[in-house]
Amino acid sequence: MPTGEVSEPRSRGSAGGESSALPSRSYAATDLPSDPDVAITELYHAHWHRLVRLAWLLLRDQLSAEDVVQDAFVATHRSWASIRDGGRVVGYLQTAVVNGCRSVQRHNVVVDRQNARDAAAADAPGRDALGSAETHVLQGAERDTVLDALRTLPARQREVLVLRYYGGLSEAQIAQSLEISPGAVKTHAHRGLTALRHAIDPRELS
Repeated sequence: MPTGEVSEPRSRGSAGGESSALPSRSYAATDLPSDPDVAITELYHAHWHRLVRLAWLLLRDQLSAEDVVQDAFVATHRSWASIRDGGRVVGYLQTAVVNGCRSVQRHNVVVDRQNARDAAAADAPGRDALGSAETHVLQGAERDTVLDALRTLPARQREVLVLRYYGGLSEAQIAQSLEISPGAVKTHAHRGLTALRHAIDPRELS
């Protein structure tokens, strides 16, 4: 599967624009062929870019996002017969992507902790300055300001807001993708939005 080289994935078929909504269609069992190779190829062309964008919004890393989505397609191919019979193909892919992002984030936490210990032991200068410079660049535009603020939220709040406002999913679809109740979706969305309002200086959005 090909990999892109842009910093933020764009959807196919848009003339210079960007579609932020993930497709909400749930394939029925009869919509896709029983042959997993043919079916996955069709799904790949229809959903690859949007799923990579979803993963990128959660991870803010292009290569990691593409790896997560590729793993989701591989898992879907491996379990194609049961997934197709269940009729939740796109939902399965979205859930696999979200879970894959969680795994990457957990791994990154472990790596970051080890790096911090190594840096402290070596008394490595410049790490904080590099991080501050990167943050300054990311905060140069309204979109990046919001995305940076999203990264400060607890994982579940961030996932709900990304799926709702960037993925375009309904509360029911988010609940299905994250395997939580619709009530929990509302709670996490409310808490996340409240935290964002406190975290973002309105002057940065002017």
